[in-house]
Amino acid sequence: MTLKDFIDACGFEGVVVPDAQAAVTGAYTSDLLSDAMAHCPDGAVLVTVQNHKNSVAVCTLVGSPAILVVHSREIPEDMRTVAQREGVALLRTPDDQFTASCKIGAVLAMSGRDAPSQASVSGRDASPQASADGSGNRPYHQTRG
Repeated sequence: MTLKDFIDACGFEGVVVPDAQAAVTGAYTSDLLSDAMAHCPDGAVLVTVQNHKNSVAVCTLVGSPAILVVHSREIPEDMRTVAQREGVALLRTPDDQFTASCKIGAVLAMSGRDAPSQASVSGRDASPQASADGSGNRPYHQTRG
């Protein structure tokens, strides 16, 4: 899906959009830039509260076409300048990270691209049989008898 279609479908504000035809293939939500550097897939929009130019640097490293800044946080001029120069779009929403991520998942699913399963998002088995510690051992299971 193009960045323009993504912005329109999700209802996000495009603050800086250097390439409206850039491909969006997913999203990654994290406020830790080191985590985003390690795990954000190429083509994924970074959803974060981090509104500074270091976020733009991370996106250029991982191949992310855009940053979605949540909670309507102000986007400083130095971040806008660097984003324009590096070709990284800056988007904004009043939503929190969870709500924005849910909107993105729904839009990607409707566009024919499957939203990631909870297991692929968390890196752990998210099946009903999984325990809280990810071991798969259910510490307590109550049945009616």
